[in-house]
Amino acid sequence: MNLQADDFELFGLNRQFAQDRAALDARWKALQREAHPDKFAANGAAAQRVAMQWSVRINEAYQRLKDPLKRAAYLCELAGAPVNAHSNTAMPPTFLMQQMEWREALDEADNVSALESLQSEVDASRRQLLQQCETLLDQQHDAAAAVGPVRALMFIEKFTQDLHQRLDQCE
Repeated sequence: MNLQADDFELFGLNRQFAQDRAALDARWKALQREAHPDKFAANGAAAQRVAMQWSVRINEAYQRLKDPLKRAAYLCELAGAPVNAHSNTAMPPTFLMQQMEWREALDEADNVSALESLQSEVDASRRQLLQQCETLLDQQHDAAAAVGPVRALMFIEKFTQDLHQRLDQCE
């Protein structure tokens, strides 16, 4: 194994958005068994430190690969099209309007039913954007074009957290 390998290489996966979650989980478990520090206890402290570095590296890669949003952003970065969400806040006007409508709906929702309806709408938009990422990254190989949907998904992730907080307060 190579600590400098990208996450896909490390896991022996094709560099693509679509991934089989069960296969990813199985590969993570196998890699963790290989690199577990306890396995190197008889080899001394230095070997255990290296194993710990491997274990941390494997876990970091797994966290990126198992999350569709993180995986899409990582693929964009690997292809030379970083998302730069902190410095680039430009979004299409239609998505900005959608954000405002959702925020307004969240502020005005006064019961669980209204919040669940909003959640369904947001979930549908999330699914559509994930499908768009798959098409752009895996079929069209256009990471630069995928940056927009990835950034929109970042907003949806944050908005979904706020929505879940409101649902928890209502229940």
